[in-house]
Amino acid sequence: MPDVLIVGGGPVGLYAAILLAQSGVEVQVLERRTERSSHSRAIGIHPPALAALEQAGVAENLVAAGVQIPGGVARSRGRTVAELSFSSLPGRHRYVLAIPQEQTERILSERLAELAPDALRRGETVEAVHEVGSEVLTITDNGTHRSALLIGADGARSTVRDAAGIGASIRPYPDAYVMGDFPDTTGDGSTAALYLEPAGIVESFPLPGSVRRWVVRMPSLVKDPTAEAVAELVASRTGVGVDTRNNTMLSSFAVRRRIAERFVQGRIALIGDAAHEVSPIGGQGMNLGWLDAVQLVPLVITSLAGTDVGLGLRRFNEERRRAALAASRQAHINMILGRPLPPGMLELRNRVMGRMAGVPRVHDAVARTFTMH
Repeated sequence: MPDVLIVGGGPVGLYAAILLAQSGVEVQVLERRTERSSHSRAIGIHPPALAALEQAGVAENLVAAGVQIPGGVARSRGRTVAELSFSSLPGRHRYVLAIPQEQTERILSERLAELAPDALRRGETVEAVHEVGSEVLTITDNGTHRSALLIGADGARSTVRDAAGIGASIRPYPDAYVMGDFPDTTGDGSTAALYLEPAGIVESFPLPGSVRRWVVRMPSLVKDPTAEAVAELVASRTGVGVDTRNNTMLSSFAVRRRIAERFVQGRIALIGDAAHEVSPIGGQGMNLGWLDAVQLVPLVITSLAGTDVGLGLRRFNEERRRAALAASRQAHINMILGRPLPPGMLELRNRVMGRMAGVPRVHDAVARTFTMH
């Protein structure tokens, strides 16, 4: 019987498993997918999360595989509105690392395999969870798993959270987006670009291999986006031509917020999107999950050693819920920034933004906010 069972073999679950395995804890990870998905939503690793990933021995490989974004530029109607540099950030990592989620998962799973070769079990779908005495019984389509503790890292539609009876109210937003990865034709190099246009924001981020991700704000959810449609939207709003022949990813999504009423219940804890689903605009979700694990794992290790960690778990619950609420507020601001505006109001807002960005204290505060410092 493993000491800890983790449900969810995405970036957050794998990272938590690595931290536990490094400390000598017997851990097992159950993942519903039979293989890693090539579909990549999360691409940004912020400096605090990158520092946390150093604890798992994976930061160096991630940095080698990714693109370091040293700052960004905001444009509107062909003109530069403001520029943002991360050079003033505290610590060694004065950049946001851009790397496709599939590569992040690969590097994390390889590290876990070094520490615990049989820890990750794919093709296991959780059906029910029960606490029985000093154990948690996790029932999957392949049988029953017993563990001393259970961590749910199984995403926004968490089976663990629902099975544990933990409520999580949903707040939908009127925002929707399409996105796609295309060969980089911009000349922006490693700089991120935001196009603040009357019809809504267009975001552009560099990826490894001279690829660029484009994210376009839409009036409603697009069910079946095409490369040609995304390219037309990008061109019409920004004037940038996109090469559709080598498109590697397309997606569309609506936005909502869902934060669990509590992150700990008995022998069950939630981290990542299972605990807090926030808007992906701003790229905070995966990073929040890693920081959840940083705070939770020492408590798990101490608890397994027989020490009462009740106070620590209460602090974990309170502090991580506060962090999730703060992230959701920042994401809300990011979405407001990207909503359509009449040209006159857009021009006025852009002038104000440009002036504020020119004030060093304001510039540095914005840089820290956007990098989760």
